[in-house]
Amino acid sequence: RDIKFSVVRYGNVMGSRGSVIPFFLKKRKDGVLPVTDERMTRFNITLQEGVDFVLRNLESMWGGELFIPKIQSYNILDLAKAIAPECKIEVIGIRAGEKLHEEMITETDALNTIEFDDYYVIVPFQKKWNTEEFLLSSNGSTKGHVCEYGFKYNSGTNTDFLTVKQIKELIQRELQY
Repeated sequence: RDIKFSVVRYGNVMGSRGSVIPFFLKKRKDGVLPVTDERMTRFNITLQEGVDFVLRNLESMWGGELFIPKIQSYNILDLAKAIAPECKIEVIGIRAGEKLHEEMITETDALNTIEFDDYYVIVPFQKKWNTEEFLLSSNGSTKGHVCEYGFKYNSGTNTDFLTVKQIKELIQRELQY
């Protein structure tokens, strides 16, 4: 059969069940927002951006690769200020299994990662997969390059952070709050 499987990996979908945003919106009436750690960061993507990313990569997938968009991060305290600047922040500590930062590409993943203008692709580590050919193919609008050894992509070291104002505008536009 001619079946191909690829994966997209992206950050928190704004307003989804797994997002802290609906929780903060509900808790703001209490006057206190519980925050696990002030250093915490997360990647952010809207539902439409996530859908568009999936559809765009359906056209260029070979099968077996992981697609990761370059998206913005936010700091948990900036999110709290955007939602409820009048609320007190109560630091409650990290729960078991919770991470300070989301890591979408690890240093080990980087060995097989190609960077394009607005996304990354982790290609399979298989001899039958021709990374050079994939690099040269027209994958979107630009050609890519292999990431350097030691590269990693996580929400804490991301260079593109949302401001409090941007977070507030996104929440108002995307979630109508």
